[in-house]
Amino acid sequence: MRQQFLGALIGAAFGTVFVLVNSGAPLPPVLGWVLRALAVVALGAVLFLGLRAGGRPTLDGRPVFGPGYRVVVLGEVVLLVAGFFVLSLLDAPVQANVAWIATVVGLHFAALASAWRTRSILVVGVVLTVLGVAGLALLGTAAAWVPFVSGVLSGVTLLGGSLYGVRRA
Repeated sequence: MRQQFLGALIGAAFGTVFVLVNSGAPLPPVLGWVLRALAVVALGAVLFLGLRAGGRPTLDGRPVFGPGYRVVVLGEVVLLVAGFFVLSLLDAPVQANVAWIATVVGLHFAALASAWRTRSILVVGVVLTVLGVAGLALLGTAAAWVPFVSGVLSGVTLLGGSLYGVRRA
């Protein structure tokens, strides 16, 4: 399995989870189920397109999951754990968790864009970070919408970025 396809598949899987978990209230139930179905279809499309692309080379022969990737993921884990600890100390509403996850995952993609010397995922990183920060800002006034803003829209972003990436491969 090509490394770029594996990366797109991981992004699509997490994007699907974001949508599946966060497509509840305050969205109308029918819209939630439509979003969930579309997320699963998008995941299937990433899988189909990635398998169809075969073994074409990617990233100019550079390792995708090399030392730079491991450092970024370690930093992501540290930020997630520390952030959850701080959120619990602040007695933040449970919706803060998805906003924090989106923020950190966005920073993760921005750092990976630098480590992999590719700009294609920088857009995904910036959008996820903005959606995460927007969700954190909504906690005081519209906490019920945080799962949609930081969860569903982040999932859509990950799925779209994965589809874009696998189409380019």
